[in-house]
Amino acid sequence: MKKEKNDLAKKRRLLMDDITKTRQAREIAYINFQNVSDPDLIDCYIYEINSADLRYKYLINQIRKLSVTETTN
Repeated sequence: MKKEKNDLAKKRRLLMDDITKTRQAREIAYINFQNVSDPDLIDCYIYEINSADLRYKYLINQIRKLSVTETTN
Protein backbone atom coordinates (compact mmCIF):
# COMPACT_ATOMS: atom_id res chain seq x y z
CA MET A 1 0.00 0.00 0.00
CA LYS A 2 2.80 2.42 0.93
CA LYS A 3 4.77 1.56 -2.23
CA GLU A 4 1.65 2.19 -4.29
CA LYS A 5 1.24 5.65 -2.74
CA ASN A 6 4.91 6.41 -3.38
CA ASP A 7 4.49 5.36 -7.02
CA LEU A 8 1.45 7.60 -7.38
CA ALA A 9 3.31 10.51 -5.79
CA LYS A 10 6.23 9.96 -8.16
CA LYS A 11 3.89 9.88 -11.17
CA ARG A 12 2.21 13.06 -9.97
CA ARG A 13 5.61 14.80 -9.61
CA LEU A 14 6.68 13.71 -13.09
CA LEU A 15 3.39 14.88 -14.60
CA MET A 16 3.67 18.23 -12.86
CA ASP A 17 7.23 18.63 -14.17
CA ASP A 18 6.02 17.82 -17.69
CA ILE A 19 3.19 20.33 -17.33
CA THR A 20 5.66 23.03 -16.30
CA LYS A 21 7.95 22.23 -19.23
CA THR A 22 5.01 22.22 -21.64
CA ARG A 23 3.82 25.61 -20.39
CA GLN A 24 7.30 27.02 -20.90
CA ALA A 25 7.54 25.55 -24.40
CA ARG A 26 4.14 27.03 -25.22
CA GLU A 27 5.17 30.48 -23.96
CA ILE A 28 8.38 30.36 -25.98
CA ALA A 29 6.47 29.35 -29.11
CA TYR A 30 4.03 32.26 -28.62
CA ILE A 31 6.90 34.73 -28.13
CA ASN A 32 8.69 33.44 -31.23
CA PHE A 33 5.46 33.50 -33.23
CA GLN A 34 4.97 37.17 -32.38
CA ASN A 35 8.48 38.03 -33.52
CA VAL A 36 8.68 36.41 -36.95
CA SER A 37 7.49 37.49 -40.37
CA ASP A 38 8.68 34.64 -42.58
CA PRO A 39 5.67 32.51 -43.63
CA ASP A 40 7.53 29.25 -43.04
CA LEU A 41 8.46 30.27 -39.51
CA ILE A 42 4.91 31.44 -38.84
CA ASP A 43 3.68 27.97 -39.84
CA CYS A 44 6.37 26.38 -37.70
CA TYR A 45 5.36 28.29 -34.58
CA ILE A 46 1.67 27.69 -35.18
CA TYR A 47 2.50 23.98 -35.27
CA GLU A 48 4.54 24.26 -32.06
CA ILE A 49 1.75 26.15 -30.28
CA ASN A 50 -0.85 23.59 -31.33
CA SER A 51 1.45 20.75 -30.33
CA ALA A 52 2.07 22.27 -26.89
CA ASP A 53 -1.66 22.87 -26.41
CA LEU A 54 -2.48 19.25 -27.20
CA ARG A 55 0.28 17.98 -24.93
CA TYR A 56 -0.92 20.26 -22.13
CA LYS A 57 -4.49 18.96 -22.46
CA TYR A 58 -3.24 15.38 -22.42
CA LEU A 59 -1.14 15.96 -19.29
CA ILE A 60 -4.04 17.67 -17.50
CA ASN A 61 -6.25 14.67 -18.28
CA GLN A 62 -3.56 12.33 -16.96
CA ILE A 63 -3.27 14.28 -13.71
CA ARG A 64 -7.07 14.18 -13.32
CA LYS A 65 -7.08 10.41 -13.80
CA LEU A 66 -4.28 10.08 -11.28
CA SER A 67 -6.21 12.20 -8.80
CA VAL A 68 -9.22 9.90 -9.14
CA THR A 69 -6.96 6.92 -8.57
CA GLU A 70 -5.48 8.55 -5.47
CA THR A 71 -8.88 9.28 -3.96
CA THR A 72 -10.13 5.74 -4.52
CA ASN A 73 -7.09 4.18 -2.80
